[in-house]
Amino acid sequence: MGIVELFVLAVGLSMDAFAVSVCKGLSLGKIKGKHMCIAGAWFGGFQALMPLIGYFFGRFFTDAITQYAHWIAFVLLLFIGGKMIKEAFGEEEDVDSSMSARSMFLLAVATSIDALAVGVTFAFLNVAIVPAVSFIGVVTFALSAVGVKIGSVFGAKYKSKAEICGGIILILIGLKILLEGLGII
Repeated sequence: MGIVELFVLAVGLSMDAFAVSVCKGLSLGKIKGKHMCIAGAWFGGFQALMPLIGYFFGRFFTDAITQYAHWIAFVLLLFIGGKMIKEAFGEEEDVDSSMSARSMFLLAVATSIDALAVGVTFAFLNVAIVPAVSFIGVVTFALSAVGVKIGSVFGAKYKSKAEICGGIILILIGLKILLEGLGII
């Protein structure tokens, strides 16, 4: 996986966290730099941790299903991307203004579950995991921090668009992996 693909994947994965950060910024009203850093740290940290866990889980099964890895990656990313797009058209999520450890932990876990499945995919594709998860964490940190600011300035107007964009990105990456695995590209 090249740097461009990893960047696109990181942006796609971070869209849930970005959308929740926008809502946090909206609910907070007046924000401080610490609000942006708290959201970035929680969301970026979990977006890095979850694929790492998924990677180690996936390594147990890699040998048994390597020949099907491109199909597995495609199905996982199609499912995750489709779920993100579906959520964009669903009911509005109620995100309160609390920045407590409990509140942020629950949101960070909820927004990073998809990254767990991506970590499994990384194991099948033999991705260099430490640079990959570090990069995903940094991108998510930055987008989450910016999301809090955007939410405080513009409101929730961009939330669903971010989720749709993230879903489409993940589906396209899955399709590319499948086509490469089949030898089409």
